[in-house]
Amino acid sequence: MAPQEPGPGGAGGDSAHKDTDQPAQGGKGPGFFQRPLVLLGAAGIVVILLVGGVVWWLIARNYENTDDAFIDTHIVLVAPRIQGQVVRVLANDNETVRRGQLLVEIDPSDAQARLNQLIAQETQAETQLSQAQAQVLLSQASYEQSLATAKGAAAQATNATQDLARYNELKKTQPLAVAEEQYDTAVATARNTADQRDAAQKQTRGAADQITVARAQVAGAEAAIKSLKAQVVQAQLTLSYTRIYAPLDGHVAQRTVAAGNYVDAGQQLMAIVPLKLWVTANFEETQIAHMRRGQHVDIAVDSCPQATLHGHVDSIQRGAGQAFDLLPPENATGNFVKVVQRVPVKIVFDNPPSSCTLGPGMSVEPSVKIR
Repeated sequence: MAPQEPGPGGAGGDSAHKDTDQPAQGGKGPGFFQRPLVLLGAAGIVVILLVGGVVWWLIARNYENTDDAFIDTHIVLVAPRIQGQVVRVLANDNETVRRGQLLVEIDPSDAQARLNQLIAQETQAETQLSQAQAQVLLSQASYEQSLATAKGAAAQATNATQDLARYNELKKTQPLAVAEEQYDTAVATARNTADQRDAAQKQTRGAADQITVARAQVAGAEAAIKSLKAQVVQAQLTLSYTRIYAPLDGHVAQRTVAAGNYVDAGQQLMAIVPLKLWVTANFEETQIAHMRRGQHVDIAVDSCPQATLHGHVDSIQRGAGQAFDLLPPENATGNFVKVVQRVPVKIVFDNPPSSCTLGPGMSVEPSVKIR
């Protein structure tokens, strides 16, 4: 019996049609993000990011950074101590100067004239002192001479008084033994010698007073000399102030003086930026808990991007910056909102390269290794 061929509309036709449709449906396959390799790669990337984040956190927790930092130093302002006209300026803008180098010279004519006048007065006072000292010697000699004269006059007065006493005694016992003329002569002699003695004593006291006066003149001359010597020293200082020298090594900045200017005492002529610089970094108070002196610091300087400078923590200011404002905050009044304050930290450079241009006010970004 021959097999029946399926007709176009029979069961066999339907089965063949279904078989031809199945490969078309299975040809779509899974989506791109559902493929095993894609899922495996995504999982690997997530793991790498997690590991990288953990490593970054482990490293970053050892450092404290801030961009609120700048290069700092104690700028020295150069100003004259006296007024006068500038005759020479020997320092140019941004020039490197050394300690003791002559910067500015003021006209010394007035100061030199004053010094010469005082020196002449001092010489005159020394001459007067010599004369006063010589007068003391003369007064002492005159006193000694008058003293000797007074002693002689006193001796003569004593003898005359004794003679008169004997004449008086003899006249009482033997009136005819003493002539009136002799008696009168004895009386006159006693009076004259007594007057001479008194005059000599007065002369002696006068000579003593002359010594006192001469010594007072000596003391006055010595005081005048001391005063003039002090004035001479002051005049010498004033003369030295006409030459202004660099007080330290550094660089000239903000020069405002030129030859011919008339300057007053205390007027700023220029500034000197010292060679020794450091960084003042204003860290938040929450960042300094583990910060200690001597910790290593990496410093990124905007003016020197090609190099990372190194330094160390020198000191931490005892107090937030706002406590030193002209008008510090008063938290005891009104409502209070806690604000994290910033504390200045001084960071010292460790041998900065000479190729980097560094100066006060320049921005830096320090990174302190706290662990």
